[in-house]
Amino acid sequence: MVSVSDAQAIILNLVQPLDCQRDTEVVDLLTADSRILATPVTSPLDFPHWDNSAMDGYAVRYEDVQHSSAEQPTVLEIVEDIPAGYQPKSTIQPGEAARIFTGAVIPAGVDTVVMQEKTRREENRVFILAAPKPQEFVRHKASFYQAGTQLLPAGIKLNASEIAVLAAAQCPKLSVYRRPRVAIFSTGDELVPIDRPLQSGQIVDSNQYALAALVKESGAEPLLLGIVKDDPVTLEKVITQAVAIADIVLSSGGVSVGDYDYVEKILQSLSAKIHIRSVEMRPGKPLTVATLPIRDAINPTDAINRVSTNSALYFGLPGNPAAVLVTFWRFVLPAIKKISGITEGWEPRFLKVRSHDELRSDGKRETYLWGKLHLIDGVYEFHKAGGSNSSGNLINLAQTDALAVLPVGKTLISSQEEVQVLQLSNG
Repeated sequence: MVSVSDAQAIILNLVQPLDCQRDTEVVDLLTADSRILATPVTSPLDFPHWDNSAMDGYAVRYEDVQHSSAEQPTVLEIVEDIPAGYQPKSTIQPGEAARIFTGAVIPAGVDTVVMQEKTRREENRVFILAAPKPQEFVRHKASFYQAGTQLLPAGIKLNASEIAVLAAAQCPKLSVYRRPRVAIFSTGDELVPIDRPLQSGQIVDSNQYALAALVKESGAEPLLLGIVKDDPVTLEKVITQAVAIADIVLSSGGVSVGDYDYVEKILQSLSAKIHIRSVEMRPGKPLTVATLPIRDAINPTDAINRVSTNSALYFGLPGNPAAVLVTFWRFVLPAIKKISGITEGWEPRFLKVRSHDELRSDGKRETYLWGKLHLIDGVYEFHKAGGSNSSGNLINLAQTDALAVLPVGKTLISSQEEVQVLQLSNG
């Protein structure tokens, strides 16, 4: 049994990011949100494109107005009005000014803008009532970005701010990494689909739905392979198929030490290298992590979607619903982030917050308790979910957004004491 921190290090060391040459696709900018940029972006445009005004006011020559004051204003003749989008026609001479608006092109001959609040206009004359600073309120061409240099690096997630920059830079199409493919299936004779009436002893397969949603939220593509009965032959076929078409394979159930837990034996028969068999945590102790060589898909149509790497990463998750979610958040999500091409920030995000409730553990394993963060007087406070934090209790996981972490040896965190929490966010 390995520690949680060692398990994270092993998993992230196993993950090989998508290849920037083979694992990319070109998308339109309008569909690029939340995608991972595969190649650096440059633009032929300077930002700003030209010298422009940062303020509504008057474009002037600094030497004309450097001694202006309310008592002794400088009086200039207004020779042109320059709104945004208009190309100036005049070269401003000594003793002249141009009325200018925010974003408008600075005309030739001037070097400074006086904001209109520090002026008074009378017909075609403007009175400058205060001396500006040299070049004040002038945004110079290429002062934000110089054409031909790197605008955005590869390996970043494209959010609204990046999309805005790319639109302004006239980049209508982008090279992004394809979405990682994650095969998902559940194991167990007791499982039934969501639309089938329950018989005694049966349970609905909620894990596949939960994992599919989590995979989508992470930006990856879920490939649903359904429910697999506790039959070694069938299970081997499904695992072989999953490995052939996916970067990551997620199964739930069948990884403990029961008579019907076949996953580890089948992995070994498929020449898998098993890196983790169990983790020192609650919930989530029975966790298998392995790498499998890619073989031909059972169905020839699946072979079209084969990945470009030599092996797939396999996570044999526990069967209990809460344990499935906790192990996904703690280990699978960082792996998906790293494989997606993001260059940094794959690791789980922990915060130190105040605990509203008393939190308890037996101290034997690192323990995760789910709940919700509340912002109270500027400080985050963790509120434990009501009811049991049992690995089989899926109900009280709804509407939670954080996991409180009690390390090995820690049996009690008192109310109002500081606690480390894992923030549950796929972004």
